[in-house]
Amino acid sequence: MNQETLAAGRQEAISGFDIPGCFLDCRPCGNGHINDTFIMEFEEDGQIRRYSLQHMNRTVFTDPIALMENILHVTDYLKEQILEQGGDPQRETLDFVHARTGEPYFVDSYGEYWRAYHFIEHAYALEELSGPEDFYESAVAFGHFQKMLAAFPADSLHETIVGFHDTRSRFATFEEAVKKDVCQRASGVAEEIQFVKSRYDVACVLGDLLENGTLPLRVTHNDTKSNNVLIDETTKKGLCVIDLDTVMPGLAVNDFGDSIRFGASTGAEDEKDLSKISCDLGLFDVYTKGFVEGCEGILTKEEIACLPLGAKVMTYECGMRFLTDYLSGDVYFKTDYPTHNLDRARTQFKLVADMEEKWEEMQRITQKYIL
Repeated sequence: MNQETLAAGRQEAISGFDIPGCFLDCRPCGNGHINDTFIMEFEEDGQIRRYSLQHMNRTVFTDPIALMENILHVTDYLKEQILEQGGDPQRETLDFVHARTGEPYFVDSYGEYWRAYHFIEHAYALEELSGPEDFYESAVAFGHFQKMLAAFPADSLHETIVGFHDTRSRFATFEEAVKKDVCQRASGVAEEIQFVKSRYDVACVLGDLLENGTLPLRVTHNDTKSNNVLIDETTKKGLCVIDLDTVMPGLAVNDFGDSIRFGASTGAEDEKDLSKISCDLGLFDVYTKGFVEGCEGILTKEEIACLPLGAKVMTYECGMRFLTDYLSGDVYFKTDYPTHNLDRARTQFKLVADMEEKWEEMQRITQKYIL
């Protein structure tokens, strides 16, 4: 979607939502890689009220109506839980604004989908972790998200991205990319290809545990980076989990594992100096403690015992996806230079190898939190 069309659609969307008051301003906000986000300001009864406006990326999310059905079902359920606990549902979960048509989204004349929700004031996203305390608060928030949705029927949700964490299926896609080798890059990454192929058991293990009933199906967030948690400015505690586009049926250990993959790494996701990359066991411990505490007893002993496995599988899967995209010509992930996806893949594989070396210690840490 070009910028001219986006701007025209945005102007239609601003007036398309049922927002009281006089429109003042709309400006870009955030640094998300998928959706375009803006902040709108309206004046009502002498007060300035802010709303978030988002253009939904239909290249990634091909069925925006199903996506919004998921989000509305989950947030409506969360509001009930929050009210029962004496909380504030307008601050502790996303509160969407309906379009003038009555739908929870607006469709512009170009066929593009938009949504709007109340901006949560006096809160900030954890764009960068200032220390272990931030990582802990992120863990508690995502754990609490699991706890609040423990009784929600996970299988009633749509798969907004089919097979998103089906690692076995991701492996098959990877093998096809190696076979086709459309960019003639495979010969230069033989070591990385072998790293993935030699760990086929890692690709299968969580799917097998779900199929045999060892791990239960749950509502999962599937993008558990720390910047998807809003922190209350006053209490410095986790307030609200945001960015619910990938809320789907899944495994709690996947949500845990993706946080470790990103937050417990000692280097950037695209760090070229692999000597800087390792899994910080102190941060692993901090996050495990916070996540289990946030879940408040809803995790089974088997789920807690499998948390290190979740970290390893999610890191392996992400590295495999980066390598697949590199072999396919960088068609999914945004890149800044020709080997960007390859550098990303290598950091993930270094993390996997480091976890394997630290496996017994990761398991000992986890055992402390089995209730």
